[in-house]
Amino acid sequence: MGVIPYGRQTIEDDDVEAVVNVLRGDYLTTGPTVALFEQAVADYVGARHAVAFSNATAGLHGCTAAAGLGPGDLVGTSPLTFAASANCARYVGADVTLIDIDPDTLNIDPASIPGELDALVAVHFAGLPIDLSKLAYRPRVVIEDAAQALGAWTPSGPVGNCAHSDMTCFSFHPVKPVTTGEGGVVTTNDDELAARLRRFRSHGTQPKPEHGGWYYEVIEEGFNYRLTDIQAALGHSQMGKLDRFIERRQTLARQYDAALASLDIITAPAAPDGSGHGYHLYTVRVPERRRVYELLRERGVYTQVHYVPIHHHPHFADLDAPLPHCDEAYAGILTLPLFPTLTDDQQRQVVAELTDVLSIVRS
Repeated sequence: MGVIPYGRQTIEDDDVEAVVNVLRGDYLTTGPTVALFEQAVADYVGARHAVAFSNATAGLHGCTAAAGLGPGDLVGTSPLTFAASANCARYVGADVTLIDIDPDTLNIDPASIPGELDALVAVHFAGLPIDLSKLAYRPRVVIEDAAQALGAWTPSGPVGNCAHSDMTCFSFHPVKPVTTGEGGVVTTNDDELAARLRRFRSHGTQPKPEHGGWYYEVIEEGFNYRLTDIQAALGHSQMGKLDRFIERRQTLARQYDAALASLDIITAPAAPDGSGHGYHLYTVRVPERRRVYELLRERGVYTQVHYVPIHHHPHFADLDAPLPHCDEAYAGILTLPLFPTLTDDQQRQVVAELTDVLSIVRS
């Protein structure tokens, strides 16, 4: 049946047509289609503003900069995440601390947030959202790293509505719920934060039309983190399919739950009542993870590991502290193939190969 990847974009004819239409139009870089895409994201999650960035890492950098974080501030995040969740603090000169995960959810436990934090980058691991209404302590700045959680929800509504945060950052990488190729979007309900984010992504510039239609001023440090209209055309088309894609991901996750129940492994945590899991990833925890990974790969089942924990990287050696729940999860965690076009037959093949491989490593 060929190689089965852990993730894959779903591009349909109308997506291609949307991109072609922009290529044949007047704008290629940031223009009216970016604005349409931003509005589609804002409308979907119920936020006042959505600001598009070239990628989610740039978006997270924008969040920490717009929030005014800097030297002397302490930013907490999860150790079980990609480096950007911590680097976004270091980009602005802030310090980082890692908060151990809840072994059941693989997210930070909102009841365990230390009181000395100036900011929290709350990672919704694999698309399972943290209920931020349960924060025991609310730092001055709360940023949701929802790179994997577009389409998820909590009792307070869709992730991204910023009901209990200042800003939420989404990713539109090809394996995420919907894609722009590369891209990110930050949502917020704060007018001033939105204005800072827009300046930050475009060299810190501010138009001054009262001095002439051409006139602008660079009023603060910024970067070229803009998204193109080409990418936004794909994203805008894809946003109309998000509910369908999430529904298929949830169906596949339920099928994995049922099919793997007898294998004596830890399967992906489910969302609690009142919340909805986006299932960007479906993770299991297995014995002899490297051997299982390599045997599956030999059989054409391409799994992945999410993630090498932050404190295991040389760049973050200074953060190496006891994080037992994270380290225990990392020792066995493995991401199984899950994407909207994964067929039931392919999923059955994944389950069959995993079942056989587990019998081999346990014999």
